[in-house]
Amino acid sequence: MASIDQEARRPTPEALLEQAALEGRGKLKIFLGAAPGVGKTYEMLSSGAQRKSEGVDVVIGIVETHGRAETERLALALETLPRAHIPYKGRILEEMDIDSVLARRPALVLVDELAHTNAPGSRHPKRYQDVEELLAAGVDVYTTLNVQHVESLNDVVAQITRIRVRETVPDSIIDRADEIEVVDITPQELIQRLHEGKVYVRDAAQRALKHYFSPGNLTALRELALRRTAQRVDEQMLSYMRAHAITGPWPTDERLLVCIDGSENAAGLIRYARRAADRLKTSWAVLHVEATSGDQPTETERAHIAEAYNLATSLGGETVTLTGENAADAILDYARDANVTQIVVGRPKRMRLSGYWRRSTVSDLIAKANDIGIHVIPVTGKREKPQIITRRTDEALDLYPYAVSSAAVAAALGIGRFILLFVPLPNISLVFLAAILFSAVNFGLWPSLYASLLSTLVYNFFFLPPLYTFTIVDPANILALVFFTIVAILTSNLTARTRRQVIVAQSQVRTTADLNAFSRKLAGISDLDDLLWAAAFQIASMLKLRVVFLFPAENHMVLAAAYPPDDVADEADLAAARWAFDHQRAAGRASDTLPGARRLFLPLKTTAGAFAVVGLDREAPGPLFSAEERRLLDALLDQIAVSIERIQLAEDVDNARVLSETERLRSTLLTSISHDLRTPLASIIGAVTSLRTYFDRFDAAQRNDLMSTIEDEAERLNRFVGNLLDITRLESGALNIRLTEVDIAELAETALRRAGRMLSGHKVQVDIPRDLPPVSADPILLEQVLFNLLDNAAKYSPPGSTIRMEARAATGEISISITDEGEGIPSDEIEAIFDKFRRSGSGDNRPAGTGLGLAVCRGFVEAFRGTISAANRTDGHGSIFTVRLPTLPIVRQSMEAKS
Repeated sequence: MASIDQEARRPTPEALLEQAALEGRGKLKIFLGAAPGVGKTYEMLSSGAQRKSEGVDVVIGIVETHGRAETERLALALETLPRAHIPYKGRILEEMDIDSVLARRPALVLVDELAHTNAPGSRHPKRYQDVEELLAAGVDVYTTLNVQHVESLNDVVAQITRIRVRETVPDSIIDRADEIEVVDITPQELIQRLHEGKVYVRDAAQRALKHYFSPGNLTALRELALRRTAQRVDEQMLSYMRAHAITGPWPTDERLLVCIDGSENAAGLIRYARRAADRLKTSWAVLHVEATSGDQPTETERAHIAEAYNLATSLGGETVTLTGENAADAILDYARDANVTQIVVGRPKRMRLSGYWRRSTVSDLIAKANDIGIHVIPVTGKREKPQIITRRTDEALDLYPYAVSSAAVAAALGIGRFILLFVPLPNISLVFLAAILFSAVNFGLWPSLYASLLSTLVYNFFFLPPLYTFTIVDPANILALVFFTIVAILTSNLTARTRRQVIVAQSQVRTTADLNAFSRKLAGISDLDDLLWAAAFQIASMLKLRVVFLFPAENHMVLAAAYPPDDVADEADLAAARWAFDHQRAAGRASDTLPGARRLFLPLKTTAGAFAVVGLDREAPGPLFSAEERRLLDALLDQIAVSIERIQLAEDVDNARVLSETERLRSTLLTSISHDLRTPLASIIGAVTSLRTYFDRFDAAQRNDLMSTIEDEAERLNRFVGNLLDITRLESGALNIRLTEVDIAELAETALRRAGRMLSGHKVQVDIPRDLPPVSADPILLEQVLFNLLDNAAKYSPPGSTIRMEARAATGEISISITDEGEGIPSDEIEAIFDKFRRSGSGDNRPAGTGLGLAVCRGFVEAFRGTISAANRTDGHGSIFTVRLPTLPIVRQSMEAKS
């Protein structure tokens, strides 16, 4: 018994994992105030000074004194780390330098104004994210926060003060705080501080007094701060209890739990619990236990449970469903784990077989509750005549199990009679136990009890003397028959209970497997239409419902997917769906809003809000689903909502990436135009101006030099503009390609002549046989490819170096290579050398150009069904560019196959 008690008192795995996750992290203390000016920063600095006097290494990461003399004096007593200076719109903004803090690595850092938004260009957009990084690095943090900056209280504060605060902190930060200290002063004292100019300057203080700092507002904000702190302290207490395996309750605050069954009186219990919770000013929950043994709730009872859950949700309660063999034990286990102090149950109004469960559960609760209060509430309603219920009257009797059970007993009778013909077996009654077990395993409790009773009668009639009569003469036989009956009933009951437990376990395993399979399926879907189709099919197959998904579009809802696929939504459905989406609440069938609609509409939402609506209906009247099915539906909808959000976020990321790339290209293009394209224009304008102004002073040679400059720079400008136009045509698909037979040798000569001026300072070697087979290409575009490659080689090769062009025939292709003796291509840039606006080199060593020439080459070559590659030479300095083009017969076969 002691070992069992020790096992039950072990810490929960969740609590141990939570403790393990906190190892190595810094401690967070939040100084929480109801409003600005209550003294949070002063209190934080005072606590920091106290820790420093205790020998703790304390520094100030960032503190805003707002010109308050007493605060500045405290700050001067502590080491202050330098701030980061971030330029923004012509100004220099100061932020906490998180790298300085991590490099200094103090034991404790003071960080003021947790909800502050960092300047653009900072590592994190929000200061609380800086604090999270410090905590993850093992640094303790003291910080300050006003209650109006708490995310979950933002709407409440806006209703109180008529001012919506834009800078908020997620509640998860507060939930992870190791300690919260409320810095509190009375509204009158804070208003006095405002009058004295200790919070704002005088003009700003007067405006604040008229709007934000009214006594009513400050009182309400004080209550919010105290309640939020109490909530966090309560969570810490629960975590401590779970981590140390302490059984509850600890009555630090009242918690109410109302337990219901499938009776029609559940609604009255829930209303009573809500009134009691209001009086106690505490939270409350509704619990239903589904027994793993015995009869299961009827459809009517399931409907009552579903209605009770809906009522509890509408009244602000939490709903919980558990399974267990003993209802009282399951209720008390949950109550102790959740630190429940009061349990509300209903008192049965009559003694009946179906009411025995409720009576025994109430009795067990009272006997085992110990420190938990039990409230037994009399049920209300029409009193009925007492009656003994032997089976559920609202279900039609299925005779098949009883017929099969009768056949099993008859088979046992035949087997027993057959055995007695050869062996005088004294315990022949065991044969009938096999029939009873068969009935219990296959059909449950009631058919097995019927088999037990029938087996008793048959055993008495055919095997106990005098035979063929129900009279029993021998007292020993009477005792044997009584014990046989008892054993038969116990066996049928235990087997039926085991069968029910197996059925429940199999159902849970099957449901879990289906949910896991559905989760894996959703993880592999990247298209929204496919996801909606899979989701509609999954809900329809698991819950036997008709399903539609609707998305908002301007002022109406649009049907996006349905199962069955031909399902449609009428005007009433669309109106209900729109209301459900706008208000983020259920609407339509069996709800409080637009109940006349054919479907029930539920919003699909995540922390970001609602983004779609799912509609559900079933042809049969009555509730759409039971409480268990509703839990399954919620699990499915949560998975679907997260998956839809994932796809939408992925689309947003792709769009942002495209916009970012477009912006980068635009910026690069403008840089090229503003610098590289203006350079030749400046040379042309300078030469023309010189000729116009000093024409008579220049001799013929000087004038020819200036004219050559104009010609060279005009050709250079023409190349730049040509590359821009070429890349634009390539990306827009407007490139007009005219494929003809091209002789590589002749085309190379043309390209070399055209590039003669650029190559004049280099040695040019050409090795192109005249008997190369022709290729199919656009001669003008292919010439441009060779010209761009020669231009690139000339730019990146020193004067006097050798540039070599050669061509060779291989199996089915011609390879053209251009080799230079420059510095080569950095190894990390080889793969990206053909990207737009990519140029090697940096600073003054980078040649002029737009970085489009090689990108144009790749586009043209790939249009000819060829390839182009770049590499560094293995026989010395320089790079080698190779173009491979299929020979003419290969190209024709490829085009014919494509046609």
